[in-house]
Amino acid sequence: MKNNGLSVEKFFLDGTVQGLKTIAAGAVSDFIMLYLRDVRADFPEESMRRMLSVAEDTGASMLYSDYKERLSPDADGREKIIPCPLIDLQEGALRDDFDFGPLVMVRRSAFVKAVSMMDTDYRYGAFYELRLRLSEQGGGFSSIIRIAEYLYTVEEAPSGQASAGQFAYVDARNRERQVEMEKICTAYLGRLGALVPGKAEKVDFEPSENFPVEASVIIPVYNRVKTIADSIRSALSQKTDFAYNVIVVDNYSDDGTSEAIERIASLPENSGRLVHLVPSRRGHGIGGCWNEAVRSRHCGRFAVQLDSDDLYSSENTLSSIISLFQKMHCAMVVGTYRLCDFNLDEIPPGVIDHREWTDANGRNNILRVNGLGAPRAFYAPLLREFGFPDTSYGEDYAVVLRFCREYLVGRIYDVLYLCRRWEGNSDAGLDRIRTNANNRYKDMLRTWELRARIRMNGKTEEDCGK
Repeated sequence: MKNNGLSVEKFFLDGTVQGLKTIAAGAVSDFIMLYLRDVRADFPEESMRRMLSVAEDTGASMLYSDYKERLSPDADGREKIIPCPLIDLQEGALRDDFDFGPLVMVRRSAFVKAVSMMDTDYRYGAFYELRLRLSEQGGGFSSIIRIAEYLYTVEEAPSGQASAGQFAYVDARNRERQVEMEKICTAYLGRLGALVPGKAEKVDFEPSENFPVEASVIIPVYNRVKTIADSIRSALSQKTDFAYNVIVVDNYSDDGTSEAIERIASLPENSGRLVHLVPSRRGHGIGGCWNEAVRSRHCGRFAVQLDSDDLYSSENTLSSIISLFQKMHCAMVVGTYRLCDFNLDEIPPGVIDHREWTDANGRNNILRVNGLGAPRAFYAPLLREFGFPDTSYGEDYAVVLRFCREYLVGRIYDVLYLCRRWEGNSDAGLDRIRTNANNRYKDMLRTWELRARIRMNGKTEEDCGK
């Protein structure tokens, strides 16, 4: 196909490096249109002209655009076409599941150069390595351009691959694929000079007498009258050989949650053990509520997460976490959780243990994945120093990135936590717009962390893609 005097060839990508090398050897056109999924695409001539025009104006090495999807007719034979907006590619968009849509267009000269540098015949990660290699050519990530226009419409073919879902990267069935992706990402970080040192720092803990208790369970809450009592009782039922308290940060609830907290706090056996903390001002996100708790006079030496929807799996969860802190002198401990419904029946995918984390490379691989697990627990003095961003999404990931940059992280692979999924969850039934916003925010966090690690390693602003 020729347009604007430029030629375009279409190829279907099979996911392998050998497939890319075959394309590189056979392509003769100025640009290559890669089909990343098995779709039937309606790409009008004027849209192709638009994409090629942007390519020429910007010198982009790769382009992708928003698109529309044609759904199968409903029972009444009515056809529906839905918009599929995407997001811009940031430096920190190192997720291997970044959504470029089903079609991308690559400048052949850039494609051939990138493929020539790929010397491992990956079975799954070919496109992931390709787009990272393209970002290392002139222009960096700015040479991979999203056109925020709906340039084409697709219909999934019967063999089209659907999204693997939020927890695909922790699914044991995807282990071989994830190992490949980790190798590709780690090699890329190495070329950038962004790998963290192999040995993480241990922490010399301040004496226990400097804190009111050894540990504090932190429960931020807003309007969870249906679940808050269960969460508090789960925290108060922990069996320990050290003093601890439960700090509930009530973010100006108005549905009866505040009264439920007070009823439990007023019981004689809970005197001094349950702190009902109301923030100094309205408008905090979850991160701001955490900051209020850990910077209060009530916070112990270690701060341990419990969300207001969730429960600890047993009365020994808190002891297990604090024991690992004391054994390893780590700055943070992360456990394993089980997904369940409101009645505590397990739901797919069940146990989320994040075994993609390894002691050898977890602190680098965290830049590729979207989370690390639960419950999360922190050495409170460091947490006060770093602080949470005052948001209600990604605030935990931001802190995990900061801790992982320098400090030792302890992992527990026994199930310590029950994550209840129900219609009231803040992340239940997210639409594409909200999902895009969430992904954009975490990509931004990764961008900042990537730059921080490059600077920590003594690199320049140019190495950060500036």
